[in-house]
Amino acid sequence: MGDCAFCAIAAGETPAAMVLATDDLVAFLDVRPVFKGHVLLCPREHVGTLPDLPGRLRDPFLAAGQRLATAVVDGLGAQGSFVAMNNTVSQSVPHLHLHVVPRTKGDGLRGFFWPRTRYADGEAEEYAARLRAALA
Repeated sequence: MGDCAFCAIAAGETPAAMVLATDDLVAFLDVRPVFKGHVLLCPREHVGTLPDLPGRLRDPFLAAGQRLATAVVDGLGAQGSFVAMNNTVSQSVPHLHLHVVPRTKGDGLRGFFWPRTRYADGEAEEYAARLRAALA
């Protein structure tokens, strides 16, 4: 899909701090993370919402989500993770994506109010590298 930001990332046309790349999936850091290390997992092919996900991608998608949830703990020292996706409503990019957000007790995240932060120059790649190492 020509105007989809996540399709452009998956195709390598738009740079991103890549965490995981397979033939079918990509995972990269959110540019406006809830907490640093916040990863977005997407199918490479344009899929709008979870109900649209082809059956052949269900298991690989969930398996990658599990690996990323483990990686934020092992690679970033988080105590756990918040894993979520929106379908249409509140979906800022209309391409299926799973949020994997590192969590620690007392981090201030309450309900569905998601404060956003930014990475300092070069910091996104450092976080992405730590997550890649935890996935290896």
